[in-house]
Amino acid sequence: MSYCTKAFGAYDIRGIYPDTINEEIAYRIGRFFPVLFSARKVVVGNDIRLSGPAIKKALVKGLVESGCNVIDIGQCGTEMIYFATAHLKLDGGVMITASHNPKEYNGMKFVRQEARPISGDTGLRELEAQVADGELPAIADVSGKVEQLDIAEDYVKHILSYVDVTRLKPLKVVVNAGNGAAGPILDVMEKYLPFELVKVYLQPDGSFPNGVPNPLLPENRDATAKAVRESGADGGVAWDGDFDRCFMFDEQGNFIEGYYMVGFLAKAFLQKNPGAKIIYDPRLTWNTEELVRENGGVPIISKSGHAFIKEKMRKENAIYGGEMSAHHYFRDFSYCDSGMIPWLLVLELLSKADGKHLSDLMQERMASYPCSGEINSRVKDADEVLARIEAEYGPQGEVTKIDGLSVELPDWRFNLRKSNTEPVIRLNVEARHDTSLMRAKTKELLEKIRA
Repeated sequence: MSYCTKAFGAYDIRGIYPDTINEEIAYRIGRFFPVLFSARKVVVGNDIRLSGPAIKKALVKGLVESGCNVIDIGQCGTEMIYFATAHLKLDGGVMITASHNPKEYNGMKFVRQEARPISGDTGLRELEAQVADGELPAIADVSGKVEQLDIAEDYVKHILSYVDVTRLKPLKVVVNAGNGAAGPILDVMEKYLPFELVKVYLQPDGSFPNGVPNPLLPENRDATAKAVRESGADGGVAWDGDFDRCFMFDEQGNFIEGYYMVGFLAKAFLQKNPGAKIIYDPRLTWNTEELVRENGGVPIISKSGHAFIKEKMRKENAIYGGEMSAHHYFRDFSYCDSGMIPWLLVLELLSKADGKHLSDLMQERMASYPCSGEINSRVKDADEVLARIEAEYGPQGEVTKIDGLSVELPDWRFNLRKSNTEPVIRLNVEARHDTSLMRAKTKELLEKIRA
């Protein structure tokens, strides 16, 4: 018998419950995971999705039948699995989550020792093949044991170690968990921080009564922006469902693009660690490169995607890595991404900013390097579009192909890359000190892409 593995992707598993992700698939993963990854003790957890407990129960059954001991940390965020795997020196971890997908979805993310990612080229394809057609390994003579463990306090103390809490000012901050998994952790953090937290949708609820927890969707930003303006807050933060990404808003309720956050956080790290290496992705680059060099750091470009960024960070021993998609990676967090560290670093910088507002700190960079944000276009043949655009624009500038097609001209640049999963091509454009030029070139490129 062959089992459906359509939910297996490049970096994780994600599908609709119970069609492509269900208890049967989870059980088989549990049986094969210890064998493939030499795992004798793993940590498991789930976000707020309604199908999470049932999937976790089946996964744990498979793990213990294979003789693997399990630490269950309950409802959590993805980065808490990363933290637990490294902190407790375990052989691996499995997080049951579909991140920012609609409520009918669920999935899994996997790590091995030291919270190293398991993705398409590091074992996920082998797991997929075994789940699809493999003969189940023999049930172990001695079943594994299951331990329930609350790691919230240890996790929060580690997160707070990235800032000097004693120097934080009593700022007013809107925090919007989107009914995702961030709410309970914010309640734990609150007692250690001087901030006045204005809480929005902190109650975890897998039915998503206030919409999918995905602040990248413009319609999902209004609640945070409105709360910032109405409360007179110094800024706002919103998270996705498993809180591995956070999104910042200034004191006027304006959304801050993830691109500008990369440079902002690079500066924060370089002020404490002069000469450190910073990893960034090729979609938008100029602002990051300039800030890193101005602050004495070494900018190193990497293909986008968490597996590539983490691998590059380990190779270079980089202290921080950031993607414009709002994934931020930290050397002292096992080179993993966190949605809880960034907002604390931002508010630490704001606390030192001599009365300046968050908009003051961001506006100068946004004016220096205006960007289009990522714009998707559905096309019949992405390769044909890439070839056509390169033929026209390549001779005018410098071409690089670290991730898709990047063309750099004196006053503007763009990156065009195709989706791995759908017939979509993604465009990012930026310019030097010229918003009109950026907009004109974005319009021009979109017309050619969609022709």
